[in-house]
Amino acid sequence: MKSKNSKNNSRRTFLKKGILASSIMIVPRHVLGGQGFLAPSDQLNIAGIGVGGKGRSDIINASVNGRERVVALCDIDPQGKHGVLDTIKDFPKANFYDDFRRLFDTEKNLDAITVSTPDHTHGIIAMEAMSRGIHVYIQKPLTHNIREARLLTEKARVNKIVSQMGNQGASNPAQLKVQEWIDSGLIGKVSEVKVWTNRPVWPQGIPKPPSDPQNKPDQLAWDLWLGPAKKSPFSSSLHPFNWRGWWEYGTGALGDMGCHIIDIPFRALGLHYPTAVECSVGSVYTKMWTPEYIPEGCPPSSSVTINFDSTEKNDIPMVMTWTDGGIRPARPDLIPITEDIGEPGGGNGVMMIGEYGVITTGVYGYNPKLFRKGEPTLTFDQPKQTLPDFGHQQQWIDAIKSGFNSDLHRSLTSSFDYSGPLTETVLMGNIAIRSYLLRKGTKSMEYYGRKKLLWDGDNMQITNLKDANQFVGRDYREGWEL
Repeated sequence: MKSKNSKNNSRRTFLKKGILASSIMIVPRHVLGGQGFLAPSDQLNIAGIGVGGKGRSDIINASVNGRERVVALCDIDPQGKHGVLDTIKDFPKANFYDDFRRLFDTEKNLDAITVSTPDHTHGIIAMEAMSRGIHVYIQKPLTHNIREARLLTEKARVNKIVSQMGNQGASNPAQLKVQEWIDSGLIGKVSEVKVWTNRPVWPQGIPKPPSDPQNKPDQLAWDLWLGPAKKSPFSSSLHPFNWRGWWEYGTGALGDMGCHIIDIPFRALGLHYPTAVECSVGSVYTKMWTPEYIPEGCPPSSSVTINFDSTEKNDIPMVMTWTDGGIRPARPDLIPITEDIGEPGGGNGVMMIGEYGVITTGVYGYNPKLFRKGEPTLTFDQPKQTLPDFGHQQQWIDAIKSGFNSDLHRSLTSSFDYSGPLTETVLMGNIAIRSYLLRKGTKSMEYYGRKKLLWDGDNMQITNLKDANQFVGRDYREGWEL
């Protein structure tokens, strides 16, 4: 889709670049409207694309309790009972669209958007917005595949876009304590990191349920939901949530939780592109000796090992092990049997294992603890949360007003310069999982992708298994190319 460039809009240019015209006398807003008055010209015009589920809270938080102007909402399911109808009621003055392309063509004064659609449409929506000079907030994972993550990261930099990914735990102040412990050398050099989740909590590891086009709601724009994916009949088993377990649309357990959990060691240890990845996955048997073969779907569980070179913050190579499907790592001897590993109950968590101790956290960086032999456990008192989602969306909004490359912009915890490489790391695990199921012939049991894959991050390619590179990007339906 060819973009129409509307960056000549003077109001948005003012907001984006933070330029003050010195030849014009600016009357303080409190003189015009009383203390605390916010002039309409100081409000951002924002739109939410995908406004059910998490998209509902994203656009509400980005509006900063009505401080900003929500001018448009977009969703392929205008009667969606998963939050869409409620969001429409929250913003009765907002124009509604079912097609993001029509929204962009119509709303000429748009400053920023939130994107909270299924993973497979993140890239194409964000690229269209950034091509028009519109700032973007995108739910995790940033994109459906590594190629898209790299493209968006580069586009944001070139077009001077203030960006943020929706891994809100990145703005949790508890992560600052983890960083302090690492930087102070309290656990020494970190050689191992273990991260895990109880996902999937949706149907996964099973054959794809049949389509049921007769059940499609009349108002639901199914072709728009498919976007770049292959054309196929409506399936109530996919919308609004269970799409996550199918590679055509989702990114599985890693895509759902990896950006929340891997974020903690990725940030604290200053990680960048991995050097290698390998995995094993859980099998499902419905008959003797023959595992189900479902290459189009994510497995019921997986174990992924990712290798990293040394960094400025951690000057030895490090191995990260990810497990999902409820599989947890063993408890190190340093952690008392009375302590949870990760979050209470252990469903999700992080362990960073160093020379002198272990740091653990739950999801979003909650409840960090530091264990050292013969010493009291160090903990962090989580401050009472006064802003939704740690202020993650508001910080992005404030950075837009401050301008690209401003102090507020540079202080964002998940702009694409950071969240792009983080997302690529998460999606490396999916390359390994999908390669694990490569086999010769449709009936052959000879799997040839079950090896350690070597990654050239700068050039975005697996160097020792050519066929694995098909999973770096994706095939796009005609008219939806990126």
